[in-house]
This record gives sequence, C-alpha cells and structure tokens, in this order.
Amino acid sequence: MYDGLSNSIENLYRLSNARTRSICAENPTGEKGGGARCELENGIARHAARDLGKGWKVNPYIRLQPHETVVLGEVADSGCINHIWCTPSGNWRFQILRIYWDGSDVPSVECPLGDFFACGWGEYSPVVSLPVCVNPGRAFNCYWQMPFRKGFKITLENIGDAEVSFYYQIDYTLTDVPADAAYFHAQFRRVNPLPYKGVYTILDGVSGKGHSTSAPTWRGVSTTTAGGARARSNSISTATTSIPRSAARARKTTSAARITLKTSAPTATSRSPRRTPGSRR
Repeated sequence: MYDGLSNSIENLYRLSNARTRSICAENPTGEKGGGARCELENGIARHAARDLGKGWKVNPYIRLQPHETVVLGEVADSGCINHIWCTPSGNWRFQILRIYWDGSDVPSVECPLGDFFACGWGEYSPVVSLPVCVNPGRAFNCYWQMPFRKGFKITLENIGDAEVSFYYQIDYTLTDVPADAAYFHAQFRRVNPLPYKGVYTILDGVSGKGHSTSAPTWRGVSTTTAGGARARSNSISTATTSIPRSAARARKTTSAARITLKTSAPTATSRSPRRTPGSRR
C-alpha cells in the first residue's frame, strides 16, 4: 500500500494510512487536535491576544534565554519530516539547530540556524529554491524530506548573551518508511581567516552509499590593523546537505554547513568535537 510520502499533484489520487501531524509552540507534542488549547493567562502573547482567548493564537512563539537549549519537538514513531518553518530574532549564527534520529545522542544536524537556511550573513536575504525558501520578514522554510524509523528530537541552543524569540512549526507524517530511505545530515564549517592559497575542505570522512546534495558558500573579506599596518584576509563558510548511506559522520576540520543523507544515524563513537561558531567579521 502507498506509504503517503512524496506527495505531489501526480499522485494525489492515491490513498494511504499515513497520519499527518504538526508541532509548534502551542502544540509541542504534535498531539492530534492539540493546537490552540492554551489558556489566555498562560499564553506568551496574552497581552496582544487579550481580546481573543483560548482557541486562538495566544502562545505562538517561545523565548530562549542566553545559553539555554530547548527541545522544539520530540517524537517516538516512524515517519518523515516534510516541512520546517521558523521566524527567529537575534543573531542567527548564535542559534544552533540540532536534529537527532532514532534515539541517537549524536546530532545528525548541527548547524547555526541562519546558515542552515542559506542565510550565512546573519541578515535577511530572499532565497527561492525547491528545498529552502526564505521569505520577507525572516520566514525560513525547509522542505527537505527527513525520514526517521524510531523517532526524532529537534533542539535549538542560544549560545549568545541576549534573549531571542522563536516562532516555529514542524510538519511531519507518521507512516512506514521504505528500507532504502536514507537519513538527513547537516554540518557547519568555517575558516576565518582562510590562509593565502589555503585549501578549504568542504566534505571529508564520509563513506558508504548516499548523496551529497548542496554546499552553499559564503565568502567575506576582513580587515585588521596591527601596529598601524592594515592587512586583508579572506574568510569562508559553507553549508552542505547530504543523504549518506552509512553511519559515518563527516569529520569537522574547519567550519561550514553541509547537508548529507545517510542510510543510518550516527553512533556515539563517530561524534566530532563540539565547536562554537565564530561571529561574522
């Protein structure tokens, strides 16, 4: 029977037993019919929604305190994430998105929020593509399909010193996952400054079957002053997506963001040392 994945206008006539769910600040568990249940007095937007009340959007976003990590969504089932939308405030390089598959304690996605959505300069820039769209007003949209067999957990860490507000929604389908479906991976890399004639490594340490899907790159020129002399140096960042078949995780030798697809989630032994992303210079 059709599994309900990869829907399009061409197969809209096909029926399945798949169940669609959505996670947001108002429904963090993705429970069926769980949205708009917040009481007005408990809503984060209770002042703006004072004339609306329960049944309306009185809790549409969350706040992250400095150096706080929050769980955006956690599900124990099989299926596929189809769409992630968010609108963040603050410094996007200081908000770290992590996604864990099938109970792993090693993130398959670990990337600054802005770089993940192809906005590496920390400011709004329109992006129009099939997998990622960035619309006016900092509306980040991701349409990468991300299968999971036992569940997923998505977290966001604020490594900055200022509070940030975060609107978000995660749309997913609960269904059987094909045996040949690979896992989604993304990683951040950055070199600042990039040595003269230096070699910038975009991807390494990956083995087995899979797909390397994209590598958005941001390059800048920074100017520093030392003893009255001015020196110019290059910095480079990349964001790459891939769908590898093996559990091996790309080794972090520099800084940048990359997305891959693999057929298994990473293991604890494959984890790379955690690095704090550098600020824009």
